[in-house]
Amino acid sequence: MNYFLKANKKFFTYSLIILLLISVFGINFLLSFLGNIIILLLLIPLLLLLLVFIGFSSFKSKINTCYNCGSISLDLSETCMSCGANLENITERDQLNTEPSQSTIEVKAEEVK
Repeated sequence: MNYFLKANKKFFTYSLIILLLISVFGINFLLSFLGNIIILLLLIPLLLLLLVFIGFSSFKSKINTCYNCGSISLDLSETCMSCGANLENITERDQLNTEPSQSTIEVKAEEVK
């Protein structure tokens, strides 16, 4: 037994120091470590959702609708791929930017027999 203690003196010394440090600082460290992991597990999905929302908004802002034929195209070309209409000034013709008094709808009534 005495030989075993002499041979592993460093092992016992370091294990005693580690046990003392764990008992003093370990509980606080363990609680803060687990708290940080829980926060990360909650915030990573929120961060991914935010990135998906930003990407979707960016993609949606690049979509143009042709007012001639109604086809949808990305911001890659200046003309519509289906009918060849000019898509450069599409924001000026956008109906959401015009005031209601500027656009009128004419309705013709017909009698059904």
